[in-house]
Amino acid sequence: MTNNDILNIAIKQSAIDSNCHMDDFKSFENKVVISGDNKNARKYLELPFLCDLTSYGNNIVASVSEELSTIVTEYINKYPVEHCFETPNLHVLIEKLKPFNMNVCFMAEYFLPDMTVIKPIECDYETKILEAADFKDLYLPEWSNALCEKRKHLDILAVGAYDKGKLIGLAGCSADCDSMWQIGIDVLPAYRKQGIASCLTNKLAFEVLARNIIPFYCCAWSNIKSARNAIKSGFKPAWVQVTVRTNDFIFDINR
Repeated sequence: MTNNDILNIAIKQSAIDSNCHMDDFKSFENKVVISGDNKNARKYLELPFLCDLTSYGNNIVASVSEELSTIVTEYINKYPVEHCFETPNLHVLIEKLKPFNMNVCFMAEYFLPDMTVIKPIECDYETKILEAADFKDLYLPEWSNALCEKRKHLDILAVGAYDKGKLIGLAGCSADCDSMWQIGIDVLPAYRKQGIASCLTNKLAFEVLARNIIPFYCCAWSNIKSARNAIKSGFKPAWVQVTVRTNDFIFDINR
C-alpha cells in the first residue's frame, strides 16, 4: 500500500466515525455535521458525539449534537484551523460549553505508517509474536497501554520483548474497526531508552500491514515520548481530534 492508499482508508474511517463524507475532510472549507451512531465506527467511540473536531490539516470537520451546532459553527469559522485545537482560542469554546455542563475532554494526535521511510527495527532482546491466547494472562497494570482490560475481545495481536524469558516490553493492537487496528506500547521502567518501544511498535506495524490492515497510533500531543516513538517506529502525524464530554464524565476520569 502507498501512503495515499493508507490516508484514504483512514479518511474513510473518519467519515464513518463523524457521520460525513470522505470529501468533507479534503475540502478547504470547514464542515459541521450532526453526529450519529454507526456500527462500523471505531469501537471505543461513544456515539453520537456531543462535539468532536477532526482535522487532517486542510480544514475542520465538526461532528456535533443539534444543540451545539450553532456555537461550534461560529467557533471553527472564527479562527485558523490549527488555532481551534489549542489555547488560547480553545478557551472560547470552553466558555460556550459551560451552560451545557460540558467541557473539552480528549485532545489527541494520530499517526499512520509512512511507507516511504518505515523499515524493520531490531533491539538487543528476543522478540515474539503473540496471538490472543498467548497474552490472555497479561491484563496487568504494567501492560495497560498495550492491552485493554475493558475491551479484551478486540485485542488481536501483540509483540513481546524478553530478557532471559522475562517479559520486558509489549506492543499490542486492538481491532478498533474493520480496516484499522490501533497500537499501544508498554516497556518496564528499567528497560526504557534502549530502543525496545520502537522495535516492538515497528514489528507490530509490519505484522498488521501483512494482514492488509492499517495500523494507527495515538497519543496526547503533550506526550513527547510517545510521539517520538511513533516517528522513530516509522509513523508520521496524520490527523488530530478534540472531543467534548460532559463534566460528569470528566469528573469520573479525574477521580
